[in-house]
Amino acid sequence: MKKLLCALLAGMLLAGAAGTVLAEEELDISDLVLEEIPMGDLLWDFPVALEDMNPEYIILANKHYLLSKDYVPADLVKVPKDPKKGGILWAGSSQDGKLTGWYLREECANALCELNAAIRAEGGYRDLYLKSGYRSYSKQNTMYKNRLKKNNGKDDGWVSMAGASDHQTGLGCDVVPKNWKDRGMNDKMMKEPECQWMAEHCHEFGFIIRYPADKKEITEINTEPWHMRYVGKPVAAYIKENGLCLEEFTQQLQAAIEDYLARGGDPARVEAFIQKPTDE
Repeated sequence: MKKLLCALLAGMLLAGAAGTVLAEEELDISDLVLEEIPMGDLLWDFPVALEDMNPEYIILANKHYLLSKDYVPADLVKVPKDPKKGGILWAGSSQDGKLTGWYLREECANALCELNAAIRAEGGYRDLYLKSGYRSYSKQNTMYKNRLKKNNGKDDGWVSMAGASDHQTGLGCDVVPKNWKDRGMNDKMMKEPECQWMAEHCHEFGFIIRYPADKKEITEINTEPWHMRYVGKPVAAYIKENGLCLEEFTQQLQAAIEDYLARGGDPARVEAFIQKPTDE
């Protein structure tokens, strides 16, 4: 019995000593715990988290960031036409095969249909029509050459050259009110309540107005109140809140990536987000 009591007492003393040592060691463990956190998580310094961006949805296409002639999004789907079944009306007729006009990347198509349902639910607005969606490199090349021919060889900012078109991403879409579905588009459409609604609310669905009136010198494209571009909700909200165009957002993001890498960030985390001008 005496031996048992001694053994129990010795165990308690050892446990107490171990607890004291553990308590002392806990004072030094914080650094070890911090080391277990990936350094990239600590070094990313940008208002939009990497995990909140899809690099494919924020790809920039313009005359300085050209897409290749082989670039075709893998998840193009036909946008449903019936608004009563969650779709959006089409304007005009499709051209050059099944992947022109009414096709968009799947997430973009779903978001556009959600946007259309929302504006229809509010009432007081005319129907919206999808006038143009995805365009292939070859289709854009034909359109650009025809525009140059019509305009005495001058690029007037209305039709992008092949590779520079936002439509080739499968994320850009021309959406117009009913009374513009059969008319040539121009910046007077900005006065339409439907376009004003889109400018105010499209970010709620992951879109931005791709070519705003006050960004012509940066985008090098004329004002297009009908042209929405899907970038995802977090990025769209940031662009809207800060009054940016996609070119400005891209510049900020690339600067943040350079800073992140300079401070020892993991290249693998940002590799897919890196975009470089094709004219460098």
